[in-house]
Amino acid sequence: MGISVTKLLIVLGIAIVLFGTKRLRNAGSDIGAAIKNFRSAIKDGEGDSEEHEPDSAIEGEVADRKKEK
Repeated sequence: MGISVTKLLIVLGIAIVLFGTKRLRNAGSDIGAAIKNFRSAIKDGEGDSEEHEPDSAIEGEVADRKKEK
């Protein structure tokens, strides 16, 4: 039921005939660049969230207000 090597080769052969090697090479490099940019954006986003910790500060203020009442 899975995809065998022969099926993958047939699909690759059809793709080469339809699009040509130049277009497939360009598409592959574009997809690679997109994945690289996506990973770097995720890594940058994780660094930003570690620098700022607004949730813990807000929770502390709420706890302090409850104690005052």
